[in-house]
Amino acid sequence: MPAHAQPALPLADALRASEPLARLAERLRESKQRFDCIAPMLPDALAAQAQAGPVDMHGWTVLAANAAVAAKLRQLVPLFIARLAEHGFTDLPLRVKVQSQRS
Repeated sequence: MPAHAQPALPLADALRASEPLARLAERLRESKQRFDCIAPMLPDALAAQAQAGPVDMHGWTVLAANAAVAAKLRQLVPLFIARLAEHGFTDLPLRVKVQSQRS
């Protein structure tokens, strides 16, 4: 290793050391926790086609694999919001978006 190079910082340490990265890690945790809260409400086939998306000051997004999955998830949004409230999550608008396909 060259004399001027610093040793690599473990990811967890880097996340704690940087305020912007720490906020990003917290938003990722919250999104996963929200999805874990609603996941038991999803049939297995639907759960396999949905995933947690970003959470920000404007709301939380659930990502759908395709338009049909998104349509079904949108029908369930009122139930999701009620379940999240029952479990103590702050009230944020819940968006459902089709995840873009990358080739």
